[in-house]
Amino acid sequence: MRRLCSSFSCYAVDLPGMGQTPRLPYGSGYLRAIADQLDALRCEHRIEKWHVVGHDAGAAVAVHFACHYAEHVGRLALLSPSIFPDLRPYHLLRPLRQPLLGELCAPLVQFAFWKVAMQRALAPDDAADDADAAEALESFYAPFAGLTGSWQFMRLLRWGKPTELLADVPAFLPHLAMPALVIHGRRDPAIPESFAHRASTLLPNASLLTLDSGHFLPLNQPDAVANSLAGFFAG
Repeated sequence: MRRLCSSFSCYAVDLPGMGQTPRLPYGSGYLRAIADQLDALRCEHRIEKWHVVGHDAGAAVAVHFACHYAEHVGRLALLSPSIFPDLRPYHLLRPLRQPLLGELCAPLVQFAFWKVAMQRALAPDDAADDADAAEALESFYAPFAGLTGSWQFMRLLRWGKPTELLADVPAFLPHLAMPALVIHGRRDPAIPESFAHRASTLLPNASLLTLDSGHFLPLNQPDAVANSLAGFFAG
C-alpha cells in the first residue's frame, strides 16, 4: 500500500477475527455479510466504483463482493486465491479444527505456527523489507496473544467447511465480467497453483501472473506486486 498510495486512495480492511475486528459467527451467509459490510464502507466514503484486491481468504471475500456488487467494481485482483470448495487447510492447522484434539494441542500448534511456519513464510526476498515482515508478524499475532490466545486462534480456524462456504464460487466466476488479475507465488505451500490457474480460466477477462514467491506475496515481492497492480489499475 505504501507503494500504491501515491497514485491511488487505498483502504485496508481487517477480516472478522483478525486485527481489531470482532469475529463473526459462521453460517451460510457469512461471506455475503462481509461483502455487505464492504459495500457499507464504500458508501460511507462516497465511492461509486473501486478496484478490489483480496489475498488468500480475502480473495474469497473479494469474489463474493464482485458477485453481489459488480456494478461497483472497476477491476478485481486475486492474490493466492483460496476460493474453491476443495480447499484444504494448511496441514499444520488441521488438528485445531478437530473437537477435543484441537483444545488439547492448541498451545503447541500455535507455538509451532507462529514461531516457525509464519516466520519462514513472512521472510521477504529483499532484506530491506525485514522490518515490514517483523511488523506484519506482530500485527498478525496480536489478536491471539495472552493466556487464552491459542484457543482464540483455534476458534478462528474452525471457520466452517469450504465445501459449503465456497460451493457456489465455480458457478458464479464466469459471470464476473470486470477485468481481473490473478497473482500466485510459485513457492506457495498453502494454496495450490492450480487454484490460480482455475480462477484465471473461469473469470472471462482474467490474466495470470506467477512470481517467484511464497504465500505472502505483498511482503515477499512488494515491488513486483505493487507495480503489477498499478499497471493493471491504470490499464
